[in-house]
Amino acid sequence: MLLPRYGVASLAEVLPALMRALGMAEPESGLVVEPVRAAALLLVDGLGSELLAAHAADAPFLAALPDAGPVTVGFPSSTSISLASVGTGLPPGAHGLLGISFRVDGELLDSLKWTSHGTGDAVDLRESLPPEQVQPRPTALERSAEAGIEVTVVSQRAFRGSGLTRAALRGGRFRGTHAMGDLAAEVVTALTGPGKRLCYGYHADLDALGHLHGPGSLAWRLQLAQVDRMAQRIAEHLPSDAVLAITGDHGMVTVDRIFDADTDDALQHGVLLLGGDARARHVYARPGAAADVLAAWRAVLGEDAWVVPGQQAVADGWFGPVAPGMRDRVGDVVVATRGTAAVIRSEAEPLISKLPGQHGSLSSAEQLVPLLLARST
Repeated sequence: MLLPRYGVASLAEVLPALMRALGMAEPESGLVVEPVRAAALLLVDGLGSELLAAHAADAPFLAALPDAGPVTVGFPSSTSISLASVGTGLPPGAHGLLGISFRVDGELLDSLKWTSHGTGDAVDLRESLPPEQVQPRPTALERSAEAGIEVTVVSQRAFRGSGLTRAALRGGRFRGTHAMGDLAAEVVTALTGPGKRLCYGYHADLDALGHLHGPGSLAWRLQLAQVDRMAQRIAEHLPSDAVLAITGDHGMVTVDRIFDADTDDALQHGVLLLGGDARARHVYARPGAAADVLAAWRAVLGEDAWVVPGQQAVADGWFGPVAPGMRDRVGDVVVATRGTAAVIRSEAEPLISKLPGQHGSLSSAEQLVPLLLARST
């Protein structure tokens, strides 16, 4: 188990480090970036430190950059949680996005799609659970804009106005992209011009191919090579007084020990709601059933998972300090799988349940991501 290094070197400290480099008075941490006029953070979904090291030959530019990390991503080590930690500069327990799906006001919220989660038809929850209320803390981007910094978010067009964007990345100007070319161009453009500037850019496809084909597969490696070239081209076009920081939101492992919570009676007994994803589960028990649920999940999963009461996961710092009002979002039982194990939901999550690449737990392969720093070449 690798516990996140909240407050020292986690994803929550990355944007504040860039904001300090731009002259803002953000809390100090173990991450230091030299002063600059303009800064961009390129987040490559699925770029884990161990995967990059193992496939450095496919990404020579990235592998040669100085690494201010590695940093831990937080728990669960999955996209919406990590993007919220980056965007707010807060650990999961403070911003409250505690799972790919988690309980909010009795509803199981899919935090990627901002819809209801389960076996029925998904319902858009942006009106009944406004993202700005589910995650009410000011984002790092909002704080930067208020300080007079020109802020730009560069991401896929489909994410404009999405629940996750509104919750985690609100603030500044949104620039929608179609492919790597305009992602790179928009990041360069965002840093070019007078005054202090901050840009957040996001690339999704490395993670997608890791899920579909497995991390380290040929398809994944070829995509990594494309990411490497894109990052190099951005660096080549940076203004001389700008920095490009590159990180990931999690690593990934290939799973082959599968437990199906939608077909195993023992994993269903006493369970009211089941959130999270295949490597990190929030188990919400029916009234009075928490102890039985804990015992059943421990018996079924055995050495393939850390299975602890929710209060223990909180006390042991899995989520960082949990803010008032967020405790109910933590499962009565919290599960982090070990080795190559996964707890799938074949009925509620049929697509992701079939995929070999997964993440979300507390292994170093999932937790550690680089913080690479590039300047104009």
